[in-house]
Formats: sequence, structure tokens, C-alpha cells
Amino acid sequence: MNRLGYGAMRLTGSAAFSLGQPSDRQRSIQALRTAVNLGVNHIDTASFYFSSLRSANELINRALAPYPPDLLLATKVGPARDSAGQWLPPAAPAQLRGQVEENLRQLGLDHLDLVYLRVQSRDPVIEHVQALNELSQAGLIRHVGLSGVTVEQVEQALEITPIVSVQNRFGLGSEAAKDRTVMDFCGAHGIAFVPFFAIAGKGADRGARPEEAEHVHEVAQRHDASPAQVRLAWTLHQGQHVLAIPGSGNPEHVRANAAAAALRLTEQDLKTLNNVNVA
Repeated sequence: MNRLGYGAMRLTGSAAFSLGQPSDRQRSIQALRTAVNLGVNHIDTASFYFSSLRSANELINRALAPYPPDLLLATKVGPARDSAGQWLPPAAPAQLRGQVEENLRQLGLDHLDLVYLRVQSRDPVIEHVQALNELSQAGLIRHVGLSGVTVEQVEQALEITPIVSVQNRFGLGSEAAKDRTVMDFCGAHGIAFVPFFAIAGKGADRGARPEEAEHVHEVAQRHDASPAQVRLAWTLHQGQHVLAIPGSGNPEHVRANAAAAALRLTEQDLKTLNNVNVA
């Protein structure tokens, strides 16, 4: 799998969970096709990625179906929103099948390659993972992943079923990046680690980004690259088990993100970036 994937969250509009101005449909479709044409074979999505008139899953279906045989579509269950965009209580174990079936319908599939359980607390995940394992045994899911979890929760899940991937917030200069425990645990146990918001800072779920750090600009200038490309390259440098899923509804941004996979940071670059302050 190409370690540089594509995150579908921003396909529906500039703000991740807004029901305001929808994205441009044709541009979003072109962004998806551009990503796949550039070699991206891992797309991260969710049925709760929608805004006024737009659904990320349905855009993916329209743009890419019939899907390339090597394309992995990963989605998430647990959170849910009503038709007005308001968040509902996290799904109970018995509700996960309905969420899986919703993703299947929107994507036009008979099974899902990878389903993440998005965890929103530090409570045990045993019952939810058991529910996903049953769906895996029924043929609706090929692989199970976890998102927003602690090492303890990953260990709980591993007692029930193989976990192929963990998706947590992690990025250069972020508060989350100070704790590398989960990332290192994944590396030691052959589990992929897929950070989200790798190139964004505070307010990332609303499309906002703080003023860029001086050290990031310094490295970007050395390589004639953008700060976002440097952040992506730094993310991929964290280990061979680490992937990145930058997303954009702009085909030009997709091309720029894809080019970051070829950016090779030097030891001096990494030393400079290690001085980026926590946002």
C-alpha cells in the first residue's frame, strides 16, 4: 500500500462537519480521481462526513466506482449525526451493523476493506470490538481498526480480533505528538499507525490553521517545498508503519500532497523540526 493515502473529510466542504456551503461537486470528483491517478490506493472516509448536498461516501462512489482492485477503502463507525448534522450519542454495539450497512450502501459495496471503531472515551472497547468481529465473520468487514484509542484499548481489542491499523491524532508540533506511546506500540506489534490532522493545528476540524512555525518554513525553503509538504514528510519519517491521509477537495492540493511522499528530510532538517513548539 502507498503510505501516502487520501482523507475524504474535506470533500464535502471547507469545514469538516458543517451544513453550510457545500463543496463544488465536480471539483471534488476530480480531486478523488487525481489522487488515484497519482498512485493513491488508500482512501479514508466515513458516513458521517457530509455537509449540505454532499456526502463523502457518495462522491467516492460516483468518482471511482467500479473501484480499482488495489484500492483500499477505510471507513469509521461509532459516531453518528442526524439529518440536521447534529451529533448523536455514540453507537451502542448493537447499532454498529446498521452503520456498517449504511457505509456499504453509500459506497456501493458488498463488504468493507477496513472499518475503524472510532472511540470517544477511555471506557473498555470489548463489546464494540466483539460486534465488529461478528460482522467480520459474517463477511461484511475484511479488517478491523481502531481510532482515538489508548494502548490499553488496543490490547483489549487484540484479545478478540486482529487489529490492522490505529488512527489517532498526531502531527508535528501538536500536543498529541508529545505522547508517542500508541505509535510505538503499533510499530512493535505490526500494526499500521495512521495519524489524522497531520498537517493542521488547532481548529483543524473546522478547517482552521494557525500561523506556520518558523522552523517549518526554514526546512521548506531548503527543499523548495511547502510547509504542508514538510509536515507530511515528517509524518512519514516517523516509521515504516506510519501512513498519512491528507485530504483536500482541490486537485492542485492533492498533487502537492502526493509530491510530499518523495521529499527526503535530512538529519539537519529533523533536528530543526524537533524545535517546533507544541501548538
